[in-house]
Amino acid sequence: MRDFLIKRILQAIGVVLCISAITFFVLNIVPGDPVRIMMGDMADETTIEQVRHSMGLDRPVPEQYINWLTNMLHGDFGTSYSQNRPVITLMGNAFAVTAQLAGWAYLFALVFGLVLGVVAAVNHGRALDRALMALSVFGISAPSFWVAIILQIVFALTLHMFPLSGVSTPIHYVLPVLALGVRYAASIARVTRTSMLEVLGQDFMRTAEAKGLGRWTVIIGHGLRNALIPIITIAGTQLGEIFTGSILIESIFSMPGMGKMLLDAINTRDLPLIQGGVMYIAIICVVVYLIVDILYAVVDPRIRLGGGEEE
Repeated sequence: MRDFLIKRILQAIGVVLCISAITFFVLNIVPGDPVRIMMGDMADETTIEQVRHSMGLDRPVPEQYINWLTNMLHGDFGTSYSQNRPVITLMGNAFAVTAQLAGWAYLFALVFGLVLGVVAAVNHGRALDRALMALSVFGISAPSFWVAIILQIVFALTLHMFPLSGVSTPIHYVLPVLALGVRYAASIARVTRTSMLEVLGQDFMRTAEAKGLGRWTVIIGHGLRNALIPIITIAGTQLGEIFTGSILIESIFSMPGMGKMLLDAINTRDLPLIQGGVMYIAIICVVVYLIVDILYAVVDPRIRLGGGEEE
């Protein structure tokens, strides 16, 4: 297990470093002068050159990258061009909002997806199964921004049950969480149902029932446990997607999260903020997939043993 963990962690570090290099060099060859954008059209060339020199933007790009990477490893992501504040501070404030939104949306998706998937599998072929799967198809097919707008119209503007936008109280998160989590809950439900159907007909399930165990004890304790590998795959993938894919939801509900921050940074070509946002997305995804790999090894020891034999 130790060798398996070391290998996966080294791979994760390598991926993050590659993404950092690609991000930095691509952003620095994109047309457009961030200093000129920051200073405005009225600034003269002398002033622009002085500011560019003071920010180190007149140095060779490889040297800029080494300095940026060194500072980033020490927790310094630079200073925002447009807001003149440390990027790490801006990202921390935005991440607090995104983490709450994504965390609750993921919990909603995971709980409802597992429950609906197990119930549908147990009632395979019946009206309840067909109804739940039809509902999951609708959940997967409906774009999250469309769901968000419908929720706003019905529950905020018409029924006045929830706030339309903002993040000042916990109740402000209800509609965004539903809008963001519906699609992922539907995906988890379908994968859970399919995986459970493959397990429910196995001999060990009939053996467990023959021993006198309760039906739901067998379904949850034996069935769901042995159906976890595909569920972990989809649930782990969606955790990264939820944390990094809430841009539209944050924009619709006027939530000052990472997605909105990154959009604003792109519009103003705020390179330090863009680089920080991209690295946030990269690190979240890499960490999530690392956790998924570790969960694979915990659930199915053959995976980590296979990894050890390859080495």
